[in-house]
Amino acid sequence: MAEGKSFAATDRTTPTRSRERASYDEATVHAILDEGYVCHLGFVRDGAPVVLPTLYGRVGDRLYLHGSTGSRPLRMAGEQGADPGLAVCVTVTHVDGLVLAKSAFHHSINYRSVVVHGTAHQVTDPEEKKAALDALVDHVLPGRAADSRPGNDKELAATAVIRLDLREVSAKIRTGGPNDEPEDLGLTHWSGVLPVSPVYGAPIPAEDLTPGIPVPAYLSAR
Repeated sequence: MAEGKSFAATDRTTPTRSRERASYDEATVHAILDEGYVCHLGFVRDGAPVVLPTLYGRVGDRLYLHGSTGSRPLRMAGEQGADPGLAVCVTVTHVDGLVLAKSAFHHSINYRSVVVHGTAHQVTDPEEKKAALDALVDHVLPGRAADSRPGNDKELAATAVIRLDLREVSAKIRTGGPNDEPEDLGLTHWSGVLPVSPVYGAPIPAEDLTPGIPVPAYLSAR
């Protein structure tokens, strides 16, 4: 998609509440996806909903998710063209702050989230699969794919990857402080926002790490 383009709103991507918080801007969606690395994959199995946490990576207008070849959702997402694929919903959420109001009812959180609807298909092309797995590693920690051994044939055979095109997508964002009722403003309870942000600790070397191997720059810079 061209820079500045927006996703088209659909019935499934239009919120029923707080519609003013929704965004279909491509850059906004990409930024939220690129900042995280754990998503929740939802699908229907045997008539019941299932939601699983997993890692993901974005390459252009596609998401790639990975797991074991024995994983039920990955086996259900057959090869495109030979199978209709698997209807899924993928969500990514960042919590930016705890919003503390004077009333219990108006407590909330500041957040950024993305919801993607679509049909996932299993990646079977070897080159695309390798590129997708590299993207998954680099999505979590940029630069790591080139600084690790690539998967061998046995490992690649045991790993399944599914792709999901970013077509039916929406973001939703809340910022700001509490929305207290006018009659509660005089109460003596503290109100405001407690910011939340991820913090990386100092890298801990493996017990069997060869002495003298330095901490990579992409780790020490975090």
